[in-house]
Amino acid sequence: MKRDTRTKKQQGFTLIELVVVIAILAILAAFALPRFAQLSEQAHQSSIRATAGALAAGVALAKTQWVSNGFTAAETDVVGFGNDNVDVSDDGWPTSVASNDTGTTMDATKCEEVWLGVLQSNAPTVNGSNPEYAISISSGDCVFTYQADSQGSTIAYDADTGEITTTIN
Repeated sequence: MKRDTRTKKQQGFTLIELVVVIAILAILAAFALPRFAQLSEQAHQSSIRATAGALAAGVALAKTQWVSNGFTAAETDVVGFGNDNVDVSDDGWPTSVASNDTGTTMDATKCEEVWLGVLQSNAPTVNGSNPEYAISISSGDCVFTYQADSQGSTIAYDADTGEITTTIN
């Protein structure tokens, strides 16, 4: 009978192998981390653009419904759009919802009404303790300032022309 005289070698990683793996991971992290930070910024910008696009589409749809209803003057509660409660100006642009005000002079309440009435159930928050957008008035236009990234990016709505302007910082 032969005896197996070989000794079993201990299995595992050497210290050098572990150091090399850690160094490679550190190098990868150094390159990947700035890229992930940039992705977060791009996500915020995409969110602002998407919200501005949805607002512009809602404003255009409200005017389209006003035109298709055959109106040529200011109207309260345009039937056929949203919850049938959006008020529009003489030119058909949304001006309010609950206040039945068809004038294009906007205030924070009317801006919030237009925002919620046009965007409806998927609207980002503009009120409460931690809103996604803060409302302000600039030159008679509604300005919605994005709060999540503290960069001061805005979506502006001009009730005189129906124009939506996006500023991304």
